[in-house]
Parts: sequence; structure tokens; C-alpha cells
Amino acid sequence: MGSRGVANMILSRASRMKAKLQSSLEASLLEIEDVSHQHAGHAAMKGNTAAETHFNVKIVSPKFDGLNLVKRHRLVYDALSEELQSGLHALSIVAKTPQEEGAAAKK
Repeated sequence: MGSRGVANMILSRASRMKAKLQSSLEASLLEIEDVSHQHAGHAAMKGNTAAETHFNVKIVSPKFDGLNLVKRHRLVYDALSEELQSGLHALSIVAKTPQEEGAAAKK
């Protein structure tokens, strides 16, 4: 097993997600909340032994500037493609530009 495989075993999925999103999207704000416990009994999760499967993600990035919501979400999914292939089941995403976040904070 290469060093990358060992690192993936040691770090939590949330930590890996944070590193990947920070690196690829240069986030000025990044919050990741593991809500897997809320979905443990759902039909889609029966037989799944992975502990970290469902997350809420709030990310503010200048790379979202000029992009619609679908394209912003695609950037997040692209950054997390390895996680999605290895047990990440669902994401709830709030993706804003720094200007949008600043305007929301003023309200």
C-alpha cells in the first residue's frame, strides 16, 4: 500500500474532505459537519458499514464567482470524487462567493 493509502486510513473522511476542498477551491470559509448518525437507519444505508457517509458542507470560494449553483456544486463534487467512490454517500452543499457571504453577514 502506498503512502497515499496509509494517509487515507489514518485521516478521517472529514479531514480529507477539508484538505481537498481547501486545496482545490481556495476556500475563505469551510465548514464540514458529519451528520452520518442521522442517516444510519435509512434504507439506502442498510448493510453499509462505513461510519462517515453523510456531510453538510458550507464553502465560500472566489472560484464560485460567475458560476451558477449547479456549476458550483460540480466543482465540489469533482474535488471530492475519490471520497464519493469510497463510501461518501451524500452531501448537503452551501456554496457562496465571498461577496455573497459578506452580504448575508450584513443582514
